[in-house]
Amino acid sequence: MRAAFLQSPKHIQLQDVPIPEPGIGEVRVKLKLIGVCGSDVHLFLGHRLLDKPNIIGHEGLGYLDKLGAGVTGRTIGERVVIEPNIPCRNCRYCYAGKGNICINKRVFGVNEPGAFAEYIVLPANFCWTVPDAISDEDAVTIEPMAVAVHALLTSSAKPGDTIAVLGLGAIGLLLTHLALALGYRVFVTEISPGKLRMAESLGAVALCPSGDADSQAVALADSWLANEVCAVFECAGAVATATLAAAAAPRGSEIVLVGLAAKPAQFTPLKIAREGISIVPSIIYDHPFDFKRTLQLIAARVIRPGFIISQQANLNDLQSALETAAKGEDSKIVISV
Repeated sequence: MRAAFLQSPKHIQLQDVPIPEPGIGEVRVKLKLIGVCGSDVHLFLGHRLLDKPNIIGHEGLGYLDKLGAGVTGRTIGERVVIEPNIPCRNCRYCYAGKGNICINKRVFGVNEPGAFAEYIVLPANFCWTVPDAISDEDAVTIEPMAVAVHALLTSSAKPGDTIAVLGLGAIGLLLTHLALALGYRVFVTEISPGKLRMAESLGAVALCPSGDADSQAVALADSWLANEVCAVFECAGAVATATLAAAAAPRGSEIVLVGLAAKPAQFTPLKIAREGISIVPSIIYDHPFDFKRTLQLIAARVIRPGFIISQQANLNDLQSALETAAKGEDSKIVISV
């Protein structure tokens, strides 16, 4: 099969490798579409280094191609999406229902061969059947949509409340879409005019103050307080926006960390404690609940996450697609196989 290996930062190499065989309890998926994630871009740029060259990518849609021993109730040709984070279900975090922070987690596209290839093998119960009512475009965006579902449900904010979203990458846009569909009021802040217009077309209210970091924090703090924002979702994954969220969060609110900034941000402990502000982590999703909820919401047409797809490319053009994604203007690039 053809597979795209990240050989080194900014260097994708297509190789012919043997088609993988499913083991006990596993299935093989013939991939059709794969989404480019922000984490793929970080790997591509070298912000996070792999131990060795590997097939990256983890947002995969395809068809069951082969069943491993012991797999029952599944059908060859079934349309499926992959859930690419596999907790060990054996450690104390998994036993506590926190498989999303499992230290032994198998992560396809990082420490396991990923989805930028013609085939992938993974456990059958991490391979979700897609109902016919769901389009390919909505299906290929289920994995990032599950991240947004998990983030919103992690917060204590409820439908009818007002939230703020900092950063409108794929997750920020999907979180905005979900919250609006469920009856939240949403304020958004983003530096890309195109992404800001997309959020506004969904029904979000844009707040993008100018000036230095301090003046931006004051302006956002005043607006968020006046509009009773109860949760601030940091989705940009940048030090500056995490610091901004901590500085501007209203009294009694939550800061939900969805973005994955890898360097220290700043906050004032006195403000956090005196104003009763909670800092809440949100990382990937809980198995099996968040994928199941996401599929149900899409099948019921409550949400249509495929709207974030801004362009498609071929697997042969993955190098240039990742270079384009790194510019930050596209909401979601999808690779076809």
